[in-house]
Amino acid sequence: MSEPTANPPPPDDTAEPEAAPRKQRKPVGWSMIFIGVLVAVCVVLVWRRDGTSGVTEILSSDIWLFGEILPRVLAGCLLGAFIAEILPHEKVSRALGPESGLKGLLIGTAFGAILPGGPFTAYPVAAALLTVGADFGATIAMVVSWTLIGYGRAIAWELPILGTDFTLWRIILSVPIPILAGALGRIVYVRMYPKKGRDE
Repeated sequence: MSEPTANPPPPDDTAEPEAAPRKQRKPVGWSMIFIGVLVAVCVVLVWRRDGTSGVTEILSSDIWLFGEILPRVLAGCLLGAFIAEILPHEKVSRALGPESGLKGLLIGTAFGAILPGGPFTAYPVAAALLTVGADFGATIAMVVSWTLIGYGRAIAWELPILGTDFTLWRIILSVPIPILAGALGRIVYVRMYPKKGRDE
């Protein structure tokens, strides 16, 4: 009499899903080419007006400025990279993805309003959110909210200089703008990239 075959063990539902592959970015895009052309044109114009000394002076001052900014850029890029690895992709996609609706726009707006730091923090964080599943709309809402509502500038500059009434009403009137910008961003993204919109 043959022995009964053992049933295969049930699949382990508790296993964490594999992380989605990171999107590859092109090192040189159309914006980089456009800026490079503008720089070349400006170099020629300055050289014709001020000669080699004028170009050298601008180049040396810009190299000094680049050295001052580089640590901040590096810190911001590292922050964005670590955030992209730490944040759970599925939860971010549910909260800020294409199917999140108005809730995703509100979360993006609130997150942008409380996000501290300058552009070296905000833009790497926005890039990280796009990498881990946030859609264009929620990310646009976050960036616009950081630009218009950011509490850091309100506390440091507006309250002491312009007063409480002005700051409060400016924030209240600014709140709908990130939501509307995010909603419009979703519509434009789906129309421009219909295949990507369906895949997401």
